[in-house]
Amino acid sequence: MAIEVETKDCTALSDAELGEMADICTEGPAGFDIGLLSKQRDEWVLITQARDNGRLLGYSFCTLERIGGTPCLLVGLASLKRHSKRESVLRAIMADQYRRAVLAFPDEDVLVGTRLIDPAGYLAFKGLQDIVPRPGHRATGEERAWGRRLAKRFGAEGRIDDRSFVVKGGGSPAGCLDHEALKPETVDPEIAEFFASLNRERGDELIAFGWAMAEDLAAKLSNGK
Repeated sequence: MAIEVETKDCTALSDAELGEMADICTEGPAGFDIGLLSKQRDEWVLITQARDNGRLLGYSFCTLERIGGTPCLLVGLASLKRHSKRESVLRAIMADQYRRAVLAFPDEDVLVGTRLIDPAGYLAFKGLQDIVPRPGHRATGEERAWGRRLAKRFGAEGRIDDRSFVVKGGGSPAGCLDHEALKPETVDPEIAEFFASLNRERGDELIAFGWAMAEDLAAKLSNGK
């Protein structure tokens, strides 16, 4: 399978593409529909799509911006088709977004943040430093503050528990990175514990973030990965 990845402005996203994106969400638990996806087109700057021979396998809305002066790659709503190669698709999507990040913020460390509903979503953070939350780590005051900043940016101000990083849902589906492990038994049980208290019917999510270091981003760019 040759994964073809393209990132473009959300303004270039067609209604037909939105329909494709809604179709691959039907197999997952996130509850994304075309109405919600249409709103994301207006709320985010970039859309990354992964295809195999023209067939959509996954996508991710994102934006590159500064929060309080800090360079950030924020992953909004994203979904992976329940396909045997979905983990490779997620890595390919993130690699293209990291490439965009190093071009936008050369020689700077970049905070990468998103919302998750399944521990398998931590695959998106592979290679990052100081991931929060993480097993055996008690979040510092600054890390808790970052949780609140990200909750505000994701439209959930005042609904985050800044110790568990769980965001209380509003009763309807919201954007998150929708990914499930191909082999659930491979998921770290300590990471899975972070999700134990989520009320999926209410729409709870976990905010997680990590740091892409400048030297690692530069290496990814030079290696073409």
